[in-house]
Amino acid sequence: MSRLYHGPVVIPNLRPMYLPGHFTQTDIAALHGLMRDHPLAHVVVAGPEGLDANYLPLLPDPGAGPYGLLRGHVARTNPLWQLAESGCDCLAIFQGPHHYISPGWYPGKTEHGRVVPTWNYVVVHAHGQLRAMDDEAWLRRLLADLTAVHEAARPTPWAMEDAPADYLDRMVRAVVGIEIQITRLEGKWKLSQNRTPDDRAGVVRGLKAEGGAEGATLAQWMRDI
Repeated sequence: MSRLYHGPVVIPNLRPMYLPGHFTQTDIAALHGLMRDHPLAHVVVAGPEGLDANYLPLLPDPGAGPYGLLRGHVARTNPLWQLAESGCDCLAIFQGPHHYISPGWYPGKTEHGRVVPTWNYVVVHAHGQLRAMDDEAWLRRLLADLTAVHEAARPTPWAMEDAPADYLDRMVRAVVGIEIQITRLEGKWKLSQNRTPDDRAGVVRGLKAEGGAEGATLAQWMRDI
């Protein structure tokens, strides 16, 4: 049992993300796709000493409930799972590609000069109830699923069975599962939708020319919307 805190933890008055209509993404499949492709989430809870954030790879299960379910694990020495023993509200933030947008990329800079820098990005906020899952069978299923997902593209995928059984047993005992039943899902695709077609085309050109791999990825997102 937790020696730090007992009882539920709630993030008080947590407002929805600021979402202008032209940046709002409501397609559930698209939101799940970003969570799947960018699985390292910032998991935020309010603990007895204030807000606390952990960085955890989470595995989405789109079919569990109207908004889906997230599964992951933490070290047994991490107080997060102890806070979750009685259930607590949390926010999991999934960050997709992002990049600085230079005013110099807008044709409007030379036409009228009324342009300023900004930042383009895609992000998902998953609100839900955080629960601790201190169950060995549950954990082994989760770890096998995580491994299968992240090793799938490798020429010789690693599997849990590749590790000695006694070593694997120790590793499993050293972690605790967490589960987040999503109760609210918000997506923000800030991709210059409020700019003119010429300005958007200028941003795509700038990202491709100067943005490196991240910029090229973001430019593709802009072309796809």
